[in-house]
This record gives sequence, C-alpha cells and structure tokens, in this order.
Amino acid sequence: MYSTILVALENSKTDEAILAHIEPLAKLTGARLLFVHVADGWVARTREQFNLAESAEMKEDRAYLESVRARFAERGLEGDTVLLAGEPADEIV
Repeated sequence: MYSTILVALENSKTDEAILAHIEPLAKLTGARLLFVHVADGWVARTREQFNLAESAEMKEDRAYLESVRARFAERGLEGDTVLLAGEPADEIV
C-alpha cells in the first residue's frame, strides 16, 4: 500500500491533529514517515543567496522536526526529517 507517508508540519499546535491520524495509518501500512517543514523567515528565504548561517528559527524548526521523529520512533515507527526553505519573495509567482 503506502511505503512512505509525507507529513507536512507547520510547527504549531494544529500539527497534533495531523499526527493523531498519521500514527494509526503508518502502523497499519508499515510505511516510513517523512516529516517536512518549510522555514519561511527572511534568513531561510535568502540563506543560499547571501551564504547565511541557519537562523534561530531554522534551528528551532529542525529541533521540532527531530522531536516529532523521535516521538514516533519510540512507538516503533521509523522516519526522516527534511527542513526546506521558502523561496525569496521576488521569485514567487
């Protein structure tokens, strides 16, 4: 059925509603989880352009993703995390 389930998170309380549905689905299918968040702060959007270090927001987002992954791993559900960066405003169409 499913081999991987992509779980888009926004690092807010509303994530819990999504996560509550993901756990039984992942257990039923044996799917691996991929937790994704898009950082959208100024540094995240311009990091590559200006060769910037990760911002505190990005570090917090990365830690959040890791905490969610670890929580699911404790329940026997394996997964990975990906922190993406938003596009610079002038590139959004």
